[in-house]
Amino acid sequence: DHINKLCARAVAKNIDVFKVLQVACINPVKHYNLDVGQLNIGDAADFIVVEDLINFKTISTYINGHRLFHSGATFIKPILFEKPNNFNTNIKEVSEFRCELKAKKIRVIEALEGQLVTNELILSTTTINGNLVSNIKEDILKMTVVNRYKNQKPAIAFIQNFGLKEGAIATSVGHDSHNIIAVGVSDEAICKAVNLIIEHKGGICAVSNSQEKILPLPIAGIMSDKDGITVGLQYAELDKMAKQLGSTLHAPYMTLSFMALLVIPSLKLSDKGLFDGQKFVFTSLEVN
Repeated sequence: DHINKLCARAVAKNIDVFKVLQVACINPVKHYNLDVGQLNIGDAADFIVVEDLINFKTISTYINGHRLFHSGATFIKPILFEKPNNFNTNIKEVSEFRCELKAKKIRVIEALEGQLVTNELILSTTTINGNLVSNIKEDILKMTVVNRYKNQKPAIAFIQNFGLKEGAIATSVGHDSHNIIAVGVSDEAICKAVNLIIEHKGGICAVSNSQEKILPLPIAGIMSDKDGITVGLQYAELDKMAKQLGSTLHAPYMTLSFMALLVIPSLKLSDKGLFDGQKFVFTSLEVN
């Protein structure tokens, strides 16, 4: 579809449509010596039908002479296959997400709208019965990364700007190790979200006091075996729920998935703890 859009842009600039089609269809085939795309005698009947030569909106797609797409619907039959995965961690207990530190100041990850980089903040802690907890009023929420390949104590940190007022969100799409990463307003909510991911051996989820939703990702914990329309609708529902829970981020799950990518500064969380991307060393949660 991106090639179609480039064709539309080129035609809009008054470039000859046949030159545009040659660049889009013929030149790549000749350059890479591909056995498709030219519709010579004896070639496979692989082609698309477009609405017009202005917008290049695809109406139908043919492969080997068979119409396999028309008006937004695909006729390709799903193929049964084994779903490779590696999810070996056990269901977690709420107590595993306790953070018992006596520090009055901690390092807090500041998530930035539309950015993969973060800032490091030094903020005061909120403690209940010796456990560092989320401060919903100040939007300082507990975050965890759980190693999904083996049983290991969850790593704990705190993050600002997710905006949740209830529940938790979690995902096993956590670049680059794709461990489970979750953020929430309470240990109970975080545990519930993490366990939902573990039960499905991968996915993206949101949980509240009365509701839970998940987009299962059974292929390596990062891919769905469903069609794109189904996945898109499920993801949209999750995004909607995350915002109903209070998130003010445009793309909360996208932001969350990069909070464990250590090579992008400044402060990130891995299953081994907080990482200072500026100094490129692990660092402590507490500030002495």
